[in-house]
Amino acid sequence: MIRIGVDLGGTKTEVAVIDSVGQTRYSARKPTPEDYQSKIQLIAEMIKLAEKSVASDSLSVGVGHPGSINPASGLMRNSNSAELNGRPFNRDLESALNRPIRCANDANCFSLSEAVDGAGRDAKTVFGVILGTGVGGGLVIDGNIHEGHGLIGGEWGHISLPWPTIDEIPGPHCKCGLSGCIESWISGPALSDAHQRKFGDALTSDQLVTRAETGDTNARTSLDLFQDRLARGLATIVNIVDPEVIVLGGGLSNIPGLAAETERRLPQYVFSDQVTTHVVKNTHGDSSGVRGAAWLWPFA
Repeated sequence: MIRIGVDLGGTKTEVAVIDSVGQTRYSARKPTPEDYQSKIQLIAEMIKLAEKSVASDSLSVGVGHPGSINPASGLMRNSNSAELNGRPFNRDLESALNRPIRCANDANCFSLSEAVDGAGRDAKTVFGVILGTGVGGGLVIDGNIHEGHGLIGGEWGHISLPWPTIDEIPGPHCKCGLSGCIESWISGPALSDAHQRKFGDALTSDQLVTRAETGDTNARTSLDLFQDRLARGLATIVNIVDPEVIVLGGGLSNIPGLAAETERRLPQYVFSDQVTTHVVKNTHGDSSGVRGAAWLWPFA
């Protein structure tokens, strides 16, 4: 009972063979090529090597990818890897592998991984959060991804920042074409941009965290604003879904104490006299995506 998971990222592609108890039998990573056909070819080649490593063939394959597949047209959309958009990605990959595959948004795969055997294990409802170059999310209910009718469930990064202050209106321009989206405030690049607009310093998010830890007042102010905006955004999720667990992932999830601080701030914004949602850091790190892709196929 083994499955293959594929995590197609913008810079790297990972393939892993996962067994029914969550153990990794084989894994490999390679740089992701830029053009579309080369991506398909790379995934096919990596899967063949993975199958060879465990002396098996025609294993079930799940793929996590940026963006989502339009259920009406079957074409990719909303991917930050623009060469995927408008392409029948799942059909082309099925043709290359000569077998059916299952595809899901990479944030959904992260969320599924953490819900099955990660930081959200045993919780009925888990909302997974990606805080990185972009802001994504996925909702898992009773061990199943809730993708929604149009397969855009979990896209909380493209709702407006709740309860904006005067100086947060209308908000930065977002790549989706609107202004003030959560992604335009709390992604890694957005954190850096917000600090530069306020204080004039061009710093990466990692540099900001380091300076905040050493007592830099401006950096600490920017980090505090980031934490407050994150709590505001997630309070909206709690008000709508009321998940048992929120799992933080992506590079910014490594900010020391971020999960505990976010949980502490939630009651300021959630419409309840008691907030029982726990906010936790992920268990599987940057391997959650590929693990969740493997879990797209049931093991029972």
